[in-house]
Amino acid sequence: MSALGHSRHSRYPGVSGSPQERTAWTQTIAWMAVFFFSSAAASSAYLTASEIFPLETRALAIAIFYALGTAIGGAASPLFFGYLVGTGSPWSLAGGYVFAAILMLVAALAEVKFGVDAEMRSLESVAEPLSSE
Repeated sequence: MSALGHSRHSRYPGVSGSPQERTAWTQTIAWMAVFFFSSAAASSAYLTASEIFPLETRALAIAIFYALGTAIGGAASPLFFGYLVGTGSPWSLAGGYVFAAILMLVAALAEVKFGVDAEMRSLESVAEPLSSE
């Protein structure tokens, strides 16, 4: 699920044609499509990452991943895209979307390569609880 969500998110920045062809409506529709898939991808990433931790530390793992992702993305993204918007060039903004899409594709590939298959398995079989020793 995580890889699928990340790879879908990476395809939508160019959904409305070249930057000169975009209107406020087509840009809003593109954002809606991007955020629809990125929200699911981010949620599945947090949950998938926590599954590999022992039961006793799972909640802390989710909290740390969420806090780090929010801190990094919440600080860097507005600065980066604010700079791109400030250039006045629609091509700069389009380049920012392409850069974000590439990051999402890298995340999807990382999930495919390093992800743990946990479907239809108990969480204890994915990561043995610390108390079982």
